[in-house]
Amino acid sequence: MFKRAGEKNSNVKGYQFWHQNNHPIELWSIPMIKEKLEYIHNNPVKVGLVMEARESKHSSARNYTELDSVIPIENIGFLG
Repeated sequence: MFKRAGEKNSNVKGYQFWHQNNHPIELWSIPMIKEKLEYIHNNPVKVGLVMEARESKHSSARNYTELDSVIPIENIGFLG
């Protein structure tokens, strides 16, 4: 499957894991940033990997609940 995806794209020399196209959006407000962050944090919950976002070892959701995380982030205060 990944090899087939890579063959369809001239920019790829072998296998392609991620989708080639993305749809960037401007995060222009704090509520929008919070919405997107919550969406990202809840992806592991949605697919059944964890029961709560903070349980995901590699998620920054842990940082916002003051649990130890393998991903250091700088909380600049406006997200909670």
